[in-house]
Amino acid sequence: MRYRILGRSGLRVSQIALGTMTFGEAAEWSRPEKECRPVFDAYVDGGGNFIDTANMYTGGESERMIGRFVKDDRERFVISTKYVNAVPGRNDPNEAGMHRKNIVQSVEKSLTRLGVDYIDLYYAHFWDFTTPTEEVMRAFDDLIRAGKILHVGLSDVPAWIVSRAQAFHELRGLAPVACMQLEYSLVQRSIEREHIPLSAAHDVALTAWSPLAGGILTGKYTRQDQSSDSGNRLDSMQLQPLDERNRAIARGLADIAGEIGAKPAHVALAWIMSRGIVPICGATRPEQMRENLAACDLILSPETLDRLDRLGEFDKGHPYAMTEWDMSVTLGYAGMRDRIDIPNYPGKRH
Repeated sequence: MRYRILGRSGLRVSQIALGTMTFGEAAEWSRPEKECRPVFDAYVDGGGNFIDTANMYTGGESERMIGRFVKDDRERFVISTKYVNAVPGRNDPNEAGMHRKNIVQSVEKSLTRLGVDYIDLYYAHFWDFTTPTEEVMRAFDDLIRAGKILHVGLSDVPAWIVSRAQAFHELRGLAPVACMQLEYSLVQRSIEREHIPLSAAHDVALTAWSPLAGGILTGKYTRQDQSSDSGNRLDSMQLQPLDERNRAIARGLADIAGEIGAKPAHVALAWIMSRGIVPICGATRPEQMRENLAACDLILSPETLDRLDRLGEFDKGHPYAMTEWDMSVTLGYAGMRDRIDIPNYPGKRH
């Protein structure tokens, strides 16, 4: 296991995070503690220290379980959790949302469930588009000053909001955004338009959920030995469609993996890590977790990375598509774009 610096925070986190959305028994796809503990132990034995959970995962049981698992060595772990979504039960509108009332009550409840004195990284789970950005960032800053959280994260938030939050950090002396959490994989690459360049420009870390696209990039839907029924059945938490485009990406990934003697999942995760992004990996069995961690040992050649980049190409849309126009290249860079180092050029690997 190697470790990354979380944005400009200085915090050291393992290059793969442990996703714990399935820790608990509140949903059909979740798991009891006797099955989750071996997964956690396999992650820790592999050198992992970065735990990802949320207040509403399995009705709060995920946080409680993580608290029990880290109790004997809490300082070793970087615990991240989230607020905004309500834990089901009371139908109280103020138990959801980004406003100051909810962040105050949510952090206290998460601290209690986790059984810890502070949370290392506290995310807004998504943007509610009702609370002013400065109110959210001031509330985060107050929690840091109170010693209840150490660092601020924004999950599934538009890039312009993150940029605005960073502006308040710079102008008002508020806590900066240390990390963004977003969906990212060879199948879903839309954050390359704005979030990844923003990450590079402002030194904000990135963590990626669903890095294997819900199993599409593991090879299990493209293996020749599968029946047509099993090959078309998606996991219950599948978000990306198993359409022809994504099947083609999975087949291309499998071909590249076969050529270099690696597993498709390892190549998909190594591609994400090559961009300085931390994939969040869950597992239902310890052997699955060990398989995920094995991707840390895979270093992809520049040629392989270029092939993977082309494999999952997508329409970048306006105005980013203009960067490929002959007129833009000729007039905007005097015909010398390939000879000028442009750090945040769209599509550039960081």
